[in-house]
Amino acid sequence: MSLRKIAEETGHHFETVQKYANQENFNLQVKAKQKRKSKLDSFKEQIDKWLLEDTITWHKQRHTTQRIYNRLVEIHGQNFNVSDRAVRKYVAQRRKELSRNTDGFLPLEHQPGEAQVDFGEARFVEKGITYEGYYLTLSFPYSNGGYIQLFKSQNQECLLEGLKAIFEYIGGSPREIWFDNASTIVKEIQRDGGRDLNKGFQRFMLHYNFLSNFCNPNSGHEKGHIENKVGYTRRNLLVPVPEFEDIREYNRNLLEKCDTDMHRKHYKKAKSIAALFEEDKKALCLLPSIPFEVYRLELVKGDNYGKVKFDNKIYSSSPAFAGRQLWLKAGAHEVTLLDENYREIAKHDRLYGPQKESMKWGPYLELMARRPNALKYSGFFRELPLPLKDYLEQCDIIARKAVLKVLAKMVKKSDLETVTNYYDCLLKGGGH
Repeated sequence: MSLRKIAEETGHHFETVQKYANQENFNLQVKAKQKRKSKLDSFKEQIDKWLLEDTITWHKQRHTTQRIYNRLVEIHGQNFNVSDRAVRKYVAQRRKELSRNTDGFLPLEHQPGEAQVDFGEARFVEKGITYEGYYLTLSFPYSNGGYIQLFKSQNQECLLEGLKAIFEYIGGSPREIWFDNASTIVKEIQRDGGRDLNKGFQRFMLHYNFLSNFCNPNSGHEKGHIENKVGYTRRNLLVPVPEFEDIREYNRNLLEKCDTDMHRKHYKKAKSIAALFEEDKKALCLLPSIPFEVYRLELVKGDNYGKVKFDNKIYSSSPAFAGRQLWLKAGAHEVTLLDENYREIAKHDRLYGPQKESMKWGPYLELMARRPNALKYSGFFRELPLPLKDYLEQCDIIARKAVLKVLAKMVKKSDLETVTNYYDCLLKGGGH
């Protein structure tokens, strides 16, 4: 067929048909793309310099794309005739290239007895109150075993209390534990890469005889195992949203659930996680004969009512300690107030979330019982529940004194709300 006839039948241009009819080389041609020249080319070296300097600069004082554009305008004036859009496109591309680790990541091999730790976030409900809380996860990369403990905060007391509970449950402490650089542990990262550790964490580490390793900043791949474990435990152990009466009791049950979860096959090794975890347990350090007591000790001062403030929450002590200094001993779940000789004055559940004040009425009711005439003029009288206040106003001095004495005894074994409800029911029912 003639070339023109082929063009008519195929619909291609005559020149195209002629080109392929006469072509002799049909090898795949691989040619480097010719870079199109850009107005930005002469400024790219300057931009790259600024971006490289940013990699070792504090993250809050690095160049934004807008700042790069503005600086180029300031330096070059009318000679800089490039659009901000072109600058944005180039900066985004270079930042992506600089963020790549061209050396790749070395897989981290963990021996039996090594562990990783991290907190995850989880909602739960205790005694009808919803908390946006946290759960501590301790995982063992060798076996893929792990345990969790639920808390209302991720402060140092919660971290150490969770680790202690897990250590005591499994009968030993890991030889090495990998942590991130949370402020609850690390006060400062030194220039040589060393860590300045918090004293409380140092004492805990020495007590349980484990070594601590820390991930490099912005190196999530170094703790990939624990991050996967945090996600897995949330989905499998904390769904649906847990509801309970006492977080301490719930945490004890969680440890048993974690044991049950290990009766499944390891994702890579041809054994169950439970069997592999036995090898982890053989490599654990022995527990010390004396358990570590987890708490923070602070010096506080009572206000005019003997109340003290800690972590923006208020705790009562006793009217006798109004204006006096006290010791406050804060654990993960409890706050204890002590006098100058470390004798206990009052103990409270530690407040988290929406709760602002914890009041132990016993010492105050005892004082009111000794001064029944002054009761109506005291600040605490106004804080009493309304039914109880109405009843006391109707009593004469002798009856008021007797009622206050009984109340003082009752609230030592219960709380004022329960006692008030009891009195309210008693009065409405005409009982005695």
